[in-house]
Amino acid sequence: MPKTPIYKVIFHNNNQVYELYARAIYQSDMYGFIEVEEFVFGEPGQIVVNPGEEKLKNEFSGVIRSYLPMHSVIRIDEVEKEGAGKILESEGGSNVRHFPMPGSRPSPSSD
Repeated sequence: MPKTPIYKVIFHNNNQVYELYARAIYQSDMYGFIEVEEFVFGEPGQIVVNPGEEKLKNEFSGVIRSYLPMHSVIRIDEVEKEGAGKILESEGGSNVRHFPMPGSRPSPSSD
């Protein structure tokens, strides 16, 4: 019987980088979103407690499906085994900017 794949999803959320694991990921019917389902966290009987993963568990408790905007997704990998979920602070000196949306105008420069 083939194993159910596990995916590692890394994405931006409120100036933080989230890394979590899920069993189901696909393009949403809502344009511009990725659907993530069946979140995978550490073993229920695990003795070692990871504070980052506990924060993720609490944030996603009761969530059946999450819709991530495509532009916030950094990377999705199919992995052999799940790891510990993490929340990392984003680098403050990033030079990445949002792509302008239709109808928006560039701000005037003060040259």
